Amino acid sequence: MRTHVEGGREWPLLVWAPGPGVRMVSSAVLGGGIGARGWVLNAQVPPGYDRRDPVAHLRDLAADAGLAGPGVGLMTAACVTDRRHAVDGGAEALVTAGIGIRGWAAAPESGSVAAPRPGTINIIVSLPVALTDAALVNAVATATEAKTQALVELGADASGTPTDAVCVAAPSPTGTEAEPFAGPRSVWGARLARAVYRATREACEKLLAAERPLPPIT
Repeated sequence: MRTHVEGGREWPLLVWAPGPGVRMVSSAVLGGGIGARGWVLNAQVPPGYDRRDPVAHLRDLAADAGLAGPGVGLMTAACVTDRRHAVDGGAEALVTAGIGIRGWAAAPESGSVAAPRPGTINIIVSLPVALTDAALVNAVATATEAKTQALVELGADASGTPTDAVCVAAPSPTGTEAEPFAGPRSVWGARLARAVYRATREACEKLLAAERPLPPIT
């Protein structure tokens, strides 16, 4: 846990630096795609964050945190100190969540080409086994399904927020040994799904409870 200054106020940021020998797949604005990555940064920024240079901003935050080389940078207006962590059979998931703006993916409204705003449900997954490229992509889909399951079971009536982000990390393959699947019924996909589900549920449960009106006094 570190801090940074934005808008004249200190804000927390989470840093995870597993070091070399790790591949990640991510939808993050910085370090997205598939490739070798040495760190992940999840920075809390003020509500209404409107900077037009989020990539440069994240790079500056990473440098200030002593992080070098390629990495993944995430942003959120949610409180990152309220992160939730879950483990299942070696699969680990860390979730930070804010669900004030949420909905279903297949909404009727038109899309936007505007710069993405900071994500509100950020999911970071770590697996101890190497995955093929296809399995890394499959792991992102599995994590997203598990997140949606948690939200639906909590009564959120949504598949997520418009700006959610995912990052899955796994050791770089050595030779030809790499798991070919990470769907929810594969060994590691199932473990990933359970970890993401629990972390997401714990991260969102109190937020949703706070939205529900108190019962009337009789």
